[in-house]
Amino acid sequence: MYRKGHLGVSLLVFAPVGYWLVSVGEPEAAMLTGVVLLWLAMLPDIDHRFPVIEHRGVTHSLVFAGLVGGLFAVAGVALGDVFRVAGLGLGTFGFLLGFLTVGAHLVGDALTPAGIPLLWPLPRTYSLSVTRADNTLANYGLFVVGIVVTGGWVLVAFGSG
Repeated sequence: MYRKGHLGVSLLVFAPVGYWLVSVGEPEAAMLTGVVLLWLAMLPDIDHRFPVIEHRGVTHSLVFAGLVGGLFAVAGVALGDVFRVAGLGLGTFGFLLGFLTVGAHLVGDALTPAGIPLLWPLPRTYSLSVTRADNTLANYGLFVVGIVVTGGWVLVAFGSG
């Protein structure tokens, strides 16, 4: 997937999480989650900047998702457990946010025939082979669907309150 497609997938992943956070009285956490998911939607593609790291290698795996989640958890713990988000300590919330951020990107790339090495360092790649990464219609389609779905839950969540 290209940037627009990844943004769309991130919005689709965010939609139920955002709705849940708003429904349990955490609209600020929903906003933060959405911003982080969109801001870091391309994080696994950091491998393009480092010639020693193979594209769609370790940064496109559960190992990397866990590493990013771990870094977010450390940041949450450093802030202390003074705050809780939906009953979760900041360390736990941070881990889930970091893991979800990378996970959304992995979902987007798993839609392509090239797939992802989800269980890296095992060599097998996982692919749903739905569309090529460079498919303009698929990328813009995912982007539009992500906006519509996210907009829909915002209307439902805030319209019912």
